[in-house]
Parts: sequence; C-alpha cells; structure tokens
Amino acid sequence: MSTPPAGAQDPGAASAAPGVLESRLTPGTDRAAFARGFWGREALLTRRAGDFSDLFSAAAVDELVSRRGLRTPFLRVARNGATLPDASFTSPAGVGATIGDQADDTALWREFADGATLVLQALQRTWAPVGDLTAALAAELGHPVQANAYVTPPQNRGFDAHYDVHDVFVLQVEGTKRWIVHRPVHPDPLRDQPWTDHRAAVTEAAAGEPHLDTVLGPGDVLYLPRGWLHAAEAQGEVAVHLTLGVHTWTRYALAEQLMRAALAELREDPWMRGSLPLGVAGPDGEAAPVRERLLAALAGADPAPDFHRARRAQARPAPL
Repeated sequence: MSTPPAGAQDPGAASAAPGVLESRLTPGTDRAAFARGFWGREALLTRRAGDFSDLFSAAAVDELVSRRGLRTPFLRVARNGATLPDASFTSPAGVGATIGDQADDTALWREFADGATLVLQALQRTWAPVGDLTAALAAELGHPVQANAYVTPPQNRGFDAHYDVHDVFVLQVEGTKRWIVHRPVHPDPLRDQPWTDHRAAVTEAAAGEPHLDTVLGPGDVLYLPRGWLHAAEAQGEVAVHLTLGVHTWTRYALAEQLMRAALAELREDPWMRGSLPLGVAGPDGEAAPVRERLLAALAGADPAPDFHRARRAQARPAPL
C-alpha cells in the first residue's frame, strides 16, 4: 500500500523472535519495516494475515450476549451513524440481577434485525483469548491496547466516516466489510481532540477521493494510525471484526507528566506559595521569576514515576 520513507527513524529497533505484531497482524512486513514505514504514519493492508477464529467468532457473540449477562458499558448499539440509548436494548435480568443495565436478548436482536451494529467493548476484560492477545501486543508495542468487536448486519453501516484518537488494527473475523479510508484532516489527534471537533472538515474530506476503498475478508488486517478517516459497511452477510485500539503514549503526554512533576516540587517552595502583591493588575514583574523557577523545576523533574503509575492504571490487573 505504501513505501516506507527513505531514511526514516526506526522506533522499534529490537531484533527478536517474531512477536504478536509480526506473526499475527503484519506477516510479510517485519517489525522493523512496520516501525520505520507505517507506525503512526501510513495505513497498511495485510491480506490473509491468518485465521482469527481462535480469538473471536459469531458464537462468542452469542455466548457473551445470551449466556454471560453482558452489561453496559461493555455493550453499545449503533445505527445510521448514531449510538442508540442504552434503555433501548437493556433491562433487568430477573431475580438477583434487577439492575437494568443488562442486555435484553429480544430487544437487542430486534435492533440487529433492523440494521443496528452491535459493539462489544473492552473485550480484553470479558473474553480471555482477546485479553491474552491484547496483553501480549501491549507488552510488545509499549503502548496500552484494548479491543472491541463490531457485529454488523448485511448491507449496513454502524458509524459514518470518522477518525479515532488511537491507532487501530482491524481484524476481519467473519463475513466481509467494505472499508473507505481517507487521509487525516487533523493529524495525530490527542485523546481530547475527537473527530466531532472537526466535523465539517471530516464530512468534506469523506466526500472526496479515498486513499483506500477495499473489501476486507476473513483473515485480512488493516492498520490505521490515529486521525485517519474511515467508514465500514457489511456486504452480503453478517460481518464480525475485531478492532485493537492502541492508545499511544505521546510526547505531549510526557510533557504533561513533566509539568505535573515540576508543579509538585514547586508546591513545596514557600516563595511560590506566596501571594502576589496587593493591587496587582497583571503578571508583569512576577512572570519572569516564576518562569525561572518553573524551568529549573522542569529541568530536574523525573516523569518516570508518573509514567509508570499511568501505565499500570491502564493495564488489566492480573487475577488474584
């Protein structure tokens, strides 16, 4: 799909036995080539990457919805580009389960028959094979990974063109889906910069010539960096795909952690805790010495503790 740029820096230089990335998601494109040419830069389509039936299936959907009492927010439903209210497909589940946030089989399948897409969210928490895969991939990439499954009736689309604020690997499990992909209108969005902030630009770009217009079949994998516009529509049968969302750490996030560490140090400085002069009308005369102390605190700040705390918080706890 895309030729890696010449002389690009390789952020994933480790040479080891093929991990999850190379063995299951990008066979034919080794880790170094992926890191150099695609990671955070370009879309990558890999045909016949493998059989994903060991990870998920239509039978797994039935198991989660009908037998395991799946509850919101682990389940949402979308139709015609909009997410339906939870009350339209949930209800109490009888004696001992009277909280009304559990999937109502009848209502759910009625919505599905009417063209709604079922979205099973955070599967790394509810389906062990997917949890094992995301844990291995997160350890390999050094970035948190979560997983959703999308179950779409024939000839239907769950969401209109949009972008995600995380990288995604799309694994087509069953059926086929047509994917239309456009380049970003807002490259590398942060987590608080959703596509709705650029709705007009997204709509305009989605009406133009796509970067990629293709049908994914079982075993195909599509990688999209954050910010890339996409929309998917099931073809002539029920389509099931997994989306592995890679919530990438950014330099901006590192800057936030540095700033928090610096501010924590400045809290202990009596001069910084002091009041501004009586009758002050602005920062003139105060900004320069404050900036000087802030820069000194930043120079000595250690973001590692905050980074590792955040990393642990975003990982799934090991079972006790």
